[in-house]
Amino acid sequence: MDIFKYRRVLLKIGGEALASEGGFGINPRRAAEAAQKILAIANLGVEVALVIGGGNMWRGKEDGLDHGMERVTADHMGMLATVMNALALQDALEREGLPTRVMTGFEIRAVAEPYIQRRAIRHMEKGRIVIFGAGTGNPYFTTDTAASLRAMEINAEILIKATKVDAVYDKDPKENRDARRFKQLSYIDALNMRVGVMDSTAIAMCMDNNLPISVVNVWDEDALVKVVKGEPVGTVFSGYATA
Repeated sequence: MDIFKYRRVLLKIGGEALASEGGFGINPRRAAEAAQKILAIANLGVEVALVIGGGNMWRGKEDGLDHGMERVTADHMGMLATVMNALALQDALEREGLPTRVMTGFEIRAVAEPYIQRRAIRHMEKGRIVIFGAGTGNPYFTTDTAASLRAMEINAEILIKATKVDAVYDKDPKENRDARRFKQLSYIDALNMRVGVMDSTAIAMCMDNNLPISVVNVWDEDALVKVVKGEPVGTVFSGYATA
């Protein structure tokens, strides 16, 4: 009997998860810590795919658009940043003994495979971790949206949004002692609240395809394991009413 609820998951991680203190660059120690979290669920027999952001290397708005850079150029630079993070995480995962493939939304054949949906699924069926880099390959789309799209394409059963907070609140719990913590939100409630953990396009895409989203603190002890086992942790976005 399976000990997990979800056989195939897509994990979305922010680039800051790999960063040194201060939130910039790539720290191999942090990459190794993230790899150990992923190893814990892979060891259960769960098929894992990942999308990683690039905010530790490049923030298109602050670093580019606010200084007059053209949007498409800024977005392409952001996509390349995600590829650098994907390669760093691939290295960390393979040092943990996990075979890993990086697939990119546009071709960079010297370092990664071009994304092909059927090939990605086949890699996962063979027990390989798949990291999707370069977003969707198109400007104007965030890595959150790329995560939602890839989750649908590979038939993931849940999208896990790994953050630095333990759940979604109605206001900042650090500044408001009366902040309300949500165990569950409907997609519509999440959209109406304009929750900051994920952009509205990504949430709407999951809503249209009835794909649950779990928001957890990736650094909490066993948080990812609890998600795949179906145990209560963090906040879940689904078709259900606010709770």
